[in-house]
Amino acid sequence: MTTVTATNAGGPVAARADEIWKIYGTGEARVTALRGVSAEFGRGRFTAIMGPSGSGKSTLMHCLAGLDTVDKGTAHIGGTEISKLGDKALTRLRRDRIGFIFQQFNLLPTLSAAENIRLPLAIAGRKADPQWWDLVIDTVGLRDRLGHRPSQLSGGQQQRVACARALMGRPDVIFADEPTGNLDSRSGAEVLSFLRASVREHGQTIVMVTHDPVAASYADRVVFLADGSIVDELADPTAETVLDTMKRLDTHTDPVML
Repeated sequence: MTTVTATNAGGPVAARADEIWKIYGTGEARVTALRGVSAEFGRGRFTAIMGPSGSGKSTLMHCLAGLDTVDKGTAHIGGTEISKLGDKALTRLRRDRIGFIFQQFNLLPTLSAAENIRLPLAIAGRKADPQWWDLVIDTVGLRDRLGHRPSQLSGGQQQRVACARALMGRPDVIFADEPTGNLDSRSGAEVLSFLRASVREHGQTIVMVTHDPVAASYADRVVFLADGSIVDELADPTAETVLDTMKRLDTHTDPVML
């Protein structure tokens, strides 16, 4: 299968992978999760990463976000090469320049929605800009639920709180790992619409791992992995074009590692 480099179509780059290799285990247990992956993710763009189970898509996101180390190559956030950062500098970069949205929401049950949204800023010793707070809260559509704890919110509302939390610090890039995986179709559509609005109206950068063609259709661009390599990409995707590409990839790939 031909390996391709996923390049940003001009403009500034928010995150970049240069010839990244990631290998787990040794001997017979050795698994190559990423094989020299190069990709650029443009600032102010919504990019989805897709691939068959075991293609390396989550591994790529974790390496780009500094949640996992690389064995060869380099990962960059803006102009910063994160591959060479020490633990303290990497923790600071993740806190100040990266937002995260996970499948499991990761909200603190004893805090209200508003307190959960403010938590990363509070840890960093920062306060929310009032105008940006109002803009994000209105975009996420939860102003009347800010005093509620997670147990008092639906799954879709909890994930929108998590999205607002990721946005509040105005990070360089938000990494979203299967953000609609635990949601029904209606709640998932609400979250995806919010993410798309944050890109188009507020210039946010989002890189989302997903297995769902409908979720990927909300993105500006889809990058496809198979066997640890980037093998294709789509601009202006639809659910149909994404599904067709996935079917084609599924016919001649073998699982490697997620």
